[in-house]
Amino acid sequence: MDKIRIVGEKELRGRVEISGAKNAALPAMAATLLTPEIVSLENLPYVRDILTTRELLESIGVAAEVLENGTGTFKAADAGALEAPYELVKTMRASVLVLGPMLARFKKARISLPGGCAIGARPINLHLQGLEKMGAKCDVSHGYVEATTTKLRGAYIQFETVTVTGTENLMMAAVLAEGETILDNAACEPEVENLADMLCAMGAKIDGAGTRTIRIRGVKKLKGCRHRIIPDRIEAGTFAIAAAITRGDVEIADCNPKHLTSVLGQLSLAGAEISMGETGFRVRGHSEISSKNVTTYPYPAFPTDMQAQYMALMTQGDATSIITETIFENRFMHALELIRMGADIKVEGRQAIVRGGATLTGAKVQASDLRASASLILAGLAAKGETIIDRVYHLDRGYARIEEKMARLGAEIERIS
Repeated sequence: MDKIRIVGEKELRGRVEISGAKNAALPAMAATLLTPEIVSLENLPYVRDILTTRELLESIGVAAEVLENGTGTFKAADAGALEAPYELVKTMRASVLVLGPMLARFKKARISLPGGCAIGARPINLHLQGLEKMGAKCDVSHGYVEATTTKLRGAYIQFETVTVTGTENLMMAAVLAEGETILDNAACEPEVENLADMLCAMGAKIDGAGTRTIRIRGVKKLKGCRHRIIPDRIEAGTFAIAAAITRGDVEIADCNPKHLTSVLGQLSLAGAEISMGETGFRVRGHSEISSKNVTTYPYPAFPTDMQAQYMALMTQGDATSIITETIFENRFMHALELIRMGADIKVEGRQAIVRGGATLTGAKVQASDLRASASLILAGLAAKGETIIDRVYHLDRGYARIEEKMARLGAEIERIS
């Protein structure tokens, strides 16, 4: 099993190019099930979740190709095995995104309940409630969701809580439903908007993506298209914190700074110098890091997927900061590993109290989820001595060759077996 080895206390300097967003690519790949025609996707990140989704689509009968250069082609003309088996779904919760497209086009689906990172409950009840309002029958038994319908019809659906995958799943189901569907209290994430852009290029009629209310008027069929995946705002944010925590100077290119307004604003409050551009930004770290509280909320507020990385930064702050997690109830597991490296962190329910000024020292640690992996890399970059991070298969689910990108910026980092 691979590990990441880091020798810390090296300033990061230079330019890094951001890969495509995994969280935009996964629903886009699921959406290829909605048409028998060829769909071409560009800027796909070559990460494990993408390869798992390709395998899942192939098991359904999709002719799928994903290349390391970021291009992918998909043709679902012969899709017919309308099941997402446990062996594939167990590693990745986003695999539930095939439910809406399969039900919309083929009128039935059998999906294993999703797995993925151990960061708290991520129930799909909101997906199923919405599909039932649209005329589907959904049964859950023996670890599978079995859904059938004679015809999906438009409906008014108000989400009890904001759900990104729920918004995406129901939006994909609604594009082939009869009549109009309104999704209220919908997720506003850029990844949702990117999916809507793709669906519209396929012939769907969608208004309001990127706002809390999305209107979808169903059409009879969709066509193929060529679509580009947006840059990964979480990868960009991770490199921004890497520059700040090492007191470095990094240009972060090929991304959309507007997708990172809350993250960059928080970094600026913490003392980093941010220079904005149209397709990138520059982060200069300073010797003094200011301890600032933060609370995670749905987009456009500070994202839960940046909480672990920000905690690593706050271990180097000049005072005490409080990090409040409102999205997931079990997303502080990385705190214990940071404590092993010398961090002073106390977890109280949904809050982590981080006392800054800690001298981090290299240690053997292990990742518990995707973003926890990134936080440990950041801590390793700032720590004295050698850090070995185990279970980096979590990291490989969402970051494309992060150790190579870090090394090009001057980090002493390598993958070892």
